[in-house]
Amino acid sequence: MKEFIEFIAKHLVDNPEAVRIEEVEEGENRVKFILHVDDKETGKVIGKMGRTAKSIRTLLSAVAAKQGMLVTMEIPDKIKKAEGQ
Repeated sequence: MKEFIEFIAKHLVDNPEAVRIEEVEEGENRVKFILHVDDKETGKVIGKMGRTAKSIRTLLSAVAAKQGMLVTMEIPDKIKKAEGQ
């Protein structure tokens, strides 16, 4: 699943070398993925009104369900955090 997220994210951004994914085990059959991209390209993987991120999460949930897992994905927005929002 990590490779699946990485494949999609690298094709959405201009700087695919900056794509990094953290995998955090949250218990039995539960995994959280944290997708890191270049600060300027966070919007490209989130998309307008969050539609791109929602679509990625939907596909990821479908793949995880086939494997009997529960998966979540976060995309940290460092620019908003720096502005204090």
